[in-house]
Amino acid sequence: MAKKDEATLPEKAGFNPNSFVQETKEELDKVVWPSRQQLISESVAVILMVTLSATLIYLVDQFFQWAQIKVFG
Repeated sequence: MAKKDEATLPEKAGFNPNSFVQETKEELDKVVWPSRQQLISESVAVILMVTLSATLIYLVDQFFQWAQIKVFG
């Protein structure tokens, strides 16, 4: 097995915190942030859907509990 020539191997770039912060800022500038109204309306929609889903799961659970008592009583 031949050794690889170390000169042909690419040199590992070190971590540069300043570059990282600069690139992070550039990426955050590309983000399309929602308007206040859009943020509020979508948050309300999420809270409503979570509440409805939790209520449905609770009701199904109560139905099965009732059915279990009727069957195994």
